[in-house]
Amino acid sequence: MKIVVVGGTGRIGTKLAGLLRRKGHDVVQASPRTGVDAVTGDGLDLALSGADVVVDVANSPSFEDGAVLEFFTRSIRNVLAAEIAARVQHHVALSIVGTDRLPDCGYFRGKLAQERLIRNSGRRYSILRATQFYEFADDIVATSTHGQVARLSPALFQPVAADDVAAALAAVTLAAPIDGIIELAGPEQLSLDDFGRRYLAAINDPRKVVADIHARYFGAELDDRSLTPGDHPRLGVIRFADWLSSLRQ
Repeated sequence: MKIVVVGGTGRIGTKLAGLLRRKGHDVVQASPRTGVDAVTGDGLDLALSGADVVVDVANSPSFEDGAVLEFFTRSIRNVLAAEIAARVQHHVALSIVGTDRLPDCGYFRGKLAQERLIRNSGRRYSILRATQFYEFADDIVATSTHGQVARLSPALFQPVAADDVAAALAAVTLAAPIDGIIELAGPEQLSLDDFGRRYLAAINDPRKVVADIHARYFGAELDDRSLTPGDHPRLGVIRFADWLSSLRQ
């Protein structure tokens, strides 16, 4: 089967492409680095020619509200148009748990707009919404730090390892389209402030984490439902403690 991974040279795309190739599939890693630009449409028709499935894991290079919205809406329109021309049978998209619950977060608004365009396209699709990756720990702490103090919400969330996200995407990619949404989360819940505190301890960073119920997560205040999945999500297998241990090796 020919599978095109849009955003295929990024963190998740690289892992996913490797998994699919090891299963014997023909994988095209489509990204600006390989001459395929989903935002302009350059190279898409050639990359998607003969493809059975397209998996979109592309990420906006900017977190500015307007730039994020433009990236996700322009890129998905171009990808869907190229899929129609190539007669692609299944569109798979990676999104985020909570996209429909955090309207104050520009990145989440961009992902929600992308999801709506997919759902309204008439294409067969599957959307995998994942919780925050363990690998985002450094960015989460950095964006909340002033001086030597990081103020993070004590709200619950259920982060997941990037390797588990790639594995779940591979399973969705090789299954029949569900024309709906699947949620993926890590194996355990913890508070966002504890997540940051444990990460800093693991890397011997002297910064202090303070729990603050009004601390914003990329522009939005959180509660215990903002970033946690609904009933019966798929669960990753890599625990946060084990991921932290890998940082020390």
